Amino acid sequence: MSKPSIGFIGLGLMGGAMVSRLLDQGYSVTVLGNRDRTHLDAAIDQGAREAQNARELAQVCDIVMLCMGTSEQVEGRMRGADGVIAGLKPGAIVIDFGTSLPGSTRALAKEVAAAGGSYLDAPLGRTPSHALEGKLNIMTSGDKAAFDKAEPTLKDLGENVFYLGPVGSGHTIKLINNFFGMTVANAMAEAFAIADITGVDRKQLYDVMAAGPLHSGMMDFVKAYGVENDPNQLAFAIKNAAKDLGYYDRMAREAGVSSVMSQGALSALKDARDHGQADDMVSQMVDYYVKRFNT
Repeated sequence: MSKPSIGFIGLGLMGGAMVSRLLDQGYSVTVLGNRDRTHLDAAIDQGAREAQNARELAQVCDIVMLCMGTSEQVEGRMRGADGVIAGLKPGAIVIDFGTSLPGSTRALAKEVAAAGGSYLDAPLGRTPSHALEGKLNIMTSGDKAAFDKAEPTLKDLGENVFYLGPVGSGHTIKLINNFFGMTVANAMAEAFAIADITGVDRKQLYDVMAAGPLHSGMMDFVKAYGVENDPNQLAFAIKNAAKDLGYYDRMAREAGVSSVMSQGALSALKDARDHGQADDMVSQMVDYYVKRFNT
């Protein structure tokens, strides 16, 4: 059976790695980038074709994939005279791999359905290096028939491909997942800073905590920087963490509740972002708390 033609919008670190994987797997890929052409040009060198706009890309593709930073960016590529929806082929599938607002996702799904296509939200877990190996975690939701049709392609990209129900469920679960992860990361970062203040050795603190039920991968990521000065075990920037946690807070409010646990981490991430640490990795929140406690 022939592989579907793929259109891919958003070739950053993750998107570029995913396109490389798709090309390695024999897919015909059309790409559309933004300002930074680093991964776009690499994809073209590998055999991808460049489209002039999202409408042109959609006109020639069976599956349109987006891997972008914000809901606003996704909406900008989807709507308008030169957007994906304007060029969508009948029966085409659109997949949003970013971390978007569930309300925005559901609205776009209705517009895509009205144009004769299907919309899946499929946020990602793991890293660009996993993407190159086809070992991402993919949290997919939306029309089940569209998921079944796209599943073989998703399995070429992901080791664990989940189907999570109605459209928006994937983005909802991803935001809850990231809320939990960023709250734990901030708690560990503060713990190391408090260790400094109280004269406790960071490594000893970690050893005791890691020997019990608190031990987690997120704890290890923060320890890699807090103890070993390696910020890249968790390759996730503070500005992106602040965005995701802000989306979680907004999602909760749109559901009629006010999140309690997210507020401390969200406030700290925003403050760090706005005071010179936007591009630092989340594990470097240790420095934020150290500075805060010493001023």
